[in-house]
Parts: sequence; C-alpha cells; structure tokens
Amino acid sequence: MTQKGSMKPVKKKKTEEPELEPLCCCEYIDRNGEKNHVATCLCDCQDLDEGCDRWITCKSLQPETCERIMDTISDRLRIPWLRGAKKVNISIIPPLVLLPVFLHVASWHFLLGVVVLTSLPVLALWYYYLTHRRKEQTLFFLSLGLFSLGYMYYVFLQEVVPKGRVGPVQLAVLTCGLFLILLALHRAKKNPGYLSNPASGDRSLSSSQLECLSRKGQEKTKGFPGADMSGSLNNRTTKDDPKGSSKMPAGSPTKAKEDWCAKCQLVRPARAWHCRICGICVRRMDHHCVCCVGESNHQAFILALLIFLLTSVYGITLTLDTICRDRSVFTALFYCPGVYANYSSALSFTCVWYSVIITAGMAYIFLIQLINISYNVTEREVQQALRQKTGRRLLCGLIVDTGQYNRGFLRNWHQFSTLGTRAFHHPAEDIV
Repeated sequence: MTQKGSMKPVKKKKTEEPELEPLCCCEYIDRNGEKNHVATCLCDCQDLDEGCDRWITCKSLQPETCERIMDTISDRLRIPWLRGAKKVNISIIPPLVLLPVFLHVASWHFLLGVVVLTSLPVLALWYYYLTHRRKEQTLFFLSLGLFSLGYMYYVFLQEVVPKGRVGPVQLAVLTCGLFLILLALHRAKKNPGYLSNPASGDRSLSSSQLECLSRKGQEKTKGFPGADMSGSLNNRTTKDDPKGSSKMPAGSPTKAKEDWCAKCQLVRPARAWHCRICGICVRRMDHHCVCCVGESNHQAFILALLIFLLTSVYGITLTLDTICRDRSVFTALFYCPGVYANYSSALSFTCVWYSVIITAGMAYIFLIQLINISYNVTEREVQQALRQKTGRRLLCGLIVDTGQYNRGFLRNWHQFSTLGTRAFHHPAEDIV
C-alpha cells in the first residue's frame, strides 16, 4: 500500500548577493573595478617605474606607456569625500599651481617678465592644439580662466586697494562686473542645443526615407533657389566657381545621407554639426572652446565676452592709475619708471600685462564673433569655407562671407537676437 500524502512544495532559497561594504572617505573603486585606497596611490606603479628606468638610461619612451601613466595618475588623483574618495580632473591643477608661480617670477625683473609673459600664451596655444587634435575634453582652459579672474581680483585687493587710490564705488563696480562674468559663464555652460535621438526603432535611413527627405527638400527649396538646406558647406561653391556644374541639389538622396549623423543616429537640421569633443550633434554649432557654443547659448557667450572686456579694461585702468600716477593709461602701460622698485607695484604691473594679453585675445575673439553675426555665418562654416576655398574673403580673410544665409546686417542681427525661440521661423534653415 502506498500512503498518499500531500506534497509540500519545496521552497527554493534565493541566492542572496553579497552586499558591498560602504566605502570610507579615503576608499574608491579604481578603473579596474577593484577597491583601492588613496594611501596606496604610489604602490604598484609598473608603468611609471618602467618610464623612469628608460628615462634614466636615455631610452625613448613609448607613447602607449605615457598614456598608461597619465591614465593611472588621473585615476589615483583623488580627494577624501563622503562615501568614497572623489576623482579630481588632472587638467585643472596646472593653472592653480603654475600661474601664481610664473607671475611672481615675472615680477622679479623686467626681462623675466618679458620671457614669462611671452611664453604663457605659447604654452596655452600648444596645449589647446594638443588636446584639440586628440579630441579630448579638458577643464584646463575653464580652470585657467576662472582662476585668472580670481587671482587678478585677489592681487587687486591685496596690492592695489590698500594704496588708497581706489574708492568704494569703483571697487563695487569692479566686483559687480566679476559676478556678472560668472553668471554669464554659468549660462553659457548650459545646454548649447544638443540634438537628441528621436524615439524610433530604425537606426538607419532606408531608401523610402531618403526619397521622402528628397521630396521634402525639393518642396522647401521652392522660392529659395540655390539654398542648401543642410547648412553644411561640403558641396557649396561660389557663383564664379567653374565647377558649379558639380553642385548637388539640396534635396538629393546623397545630400540626405550627408545630413545623417552615423554617430548620433539622427538627421541633422540645417547648420547643425557633430562636435567631436562633446561627441554629440549641436544645433547651429559655432565652435567649441571652454564649452560648446550653439544655438541656445551663443547669446550668453557673446554677453560673457562683452562683460569681461569691459570689466578687464576697467580693472587695468584702476591699477595703472594707482601704481603709475600722473600718467595716461596707454603711457603707463609702456613707460612706468620705478615700478620694479618694490615688489608690490612690480607684481601689480605684471598682472596688468597678463590681463592685457588675455584681454587682447578675448577682444579678437569678440571681433570675429561680431563679424560672423553680421554676415550670419558660424565659425564652423567659416573654417569649412576656408578649407574648401568657397565664399568671399574680405580684409585679408578677416571677413568670410559664404552668402548662404546672409540677409543683410539688420536682419542677421535680428535673427541672432531671437536664437533659441520657437516663435521665430527661418525659412531657409528648416529641418531637412
């Protein structure tokens, strides 16, 4: 006989995953996924040891080894923080250390000042081209700009204000200018107009989609002969170009393929470009410096430049009026006898010249931006036109008029003043 009994279901025990221990303030998870400690930042440095050995023995160092060393340093450079040590971007450190050192060394003697102040822009440009060529994001220039503002203001408070030539109202105006610069920069650092991938399952353009885009492009170009709806200058030639017969119609399937961004998986609107540093397409992209400048933050970028120029010139004027009395600003800038007699005035004079160099560079950028806005052309389109030798060049190339979106001075500025608004419609710049 078999005993019938109720079969009780066997409960499966859930496999409990081991809980990760919380990190203390000095611990972190490194790039290999392992727990590490800031106190062991100098341990297990095989790449660094190998690099030092090859350097001591006068052997060449492999580029891959240098990259591994930099990756290791950037991964281990951390500061203690709650729930784990925070990573510090290594590119923000050189300005914080080198700028005060260079300026203090330059204030020792006139010749040292000439050498240091000449080498600083050269080093900055070299670092810019190095990072721009490698398509790397860096906080070096943002750190340099912000720290330069803070350090110049600190020297002004410590060395210039105590001399008694700067009144409270003048100090308040300069301080307000500094805060306005920071506010404008904060606004300019926001979304420049990134293009998001539309929610669709298709990841590529089919032939039917290309035909549809071709028909839409032909309909939109009615009444705008010769208008290139993509906004790119890849196939644009000037009116007197003998190769004009090779122009490709804006609504052609090949042109639609050019507007398709394979990296972002979307069709770019007119004048949108893929920023290789940010790794995303930006609407009406102008250029990339400390941030990507596009349709949504171009106005804030221009405003930040304008406020900086006004504030910088005002601060330079107050400083020169204090350390070089009874002289005009321009004369005191080049001839200020006795300025190196004491360290305080020498440091102030050196900071003035550093500010003049930075201000001159920003003034050039501001001038180029004003010209481009007046001709309704972006810096990206200018560079493309210069490479392909299209458009009109005026004033030795200072002005480049592509003629594609130029509608006259007033209408160009009116369009710029309405960037980012949905109500204003640009007929020749519709989405393809």
